[in-house]
Amino acid sequence: MNQQRSGYAVTVTGDRKVVMTRVFDAPRELVFKAHSSCEHLSRWWARGNPMDCEVDFRPGGKWRIVEHSPEGDHAFRGEYGEIVTNEKIEQTFEWEGLPGHIVEDTHVFTEEDGKTTLTTTSVFASTEDRDGMLSSGMEVGAEESARHLDELLASWV
Repeated sequence: MNQQRSGYAVTVTGDRKVVMTRVFDAPRELVFKAHSSCEHLSRWWARGNPMDCEVDFRPGGKWRIVEHSPEGDHAFRGEYGEIVTNEKIEQTFEWEGLPGHIVEDTHVFTEEDGKTTLTTTSVFASTEDRDGMLSSGMEVGAEESARHLDELLASWV
């Protein structure tokens, strides 16, 4: 099943996988850099809301972000797996509001003509977890964050 209601192209494959693809008008070094530290994540990840951030950006390092939105605080955490500079970040993702439902994310950064395609493949523990994430507004939140990332990248180019 393919959907594209936003800047992201969303593909649901198999029982547990979601692939989200979006093009950013910036070199991949910058898109990758924006994912690598609290200094940069704090400017886009929480959709413009204030956030607390802890990032140990290395294989085996942990990360935690608390978004302070008008609806309340939302905490997320995970651990980094393989990191290939400017090419790939593997990490886990868990919303602390529903502990134990861990998603395995792989972000792949490819560049063509100065634009970067970010492909995020999310593998869920179950079909129910995948469907729950899709119905939670995952795509809308991701696109809101991506618009803030667009603004950050434009300030760097």
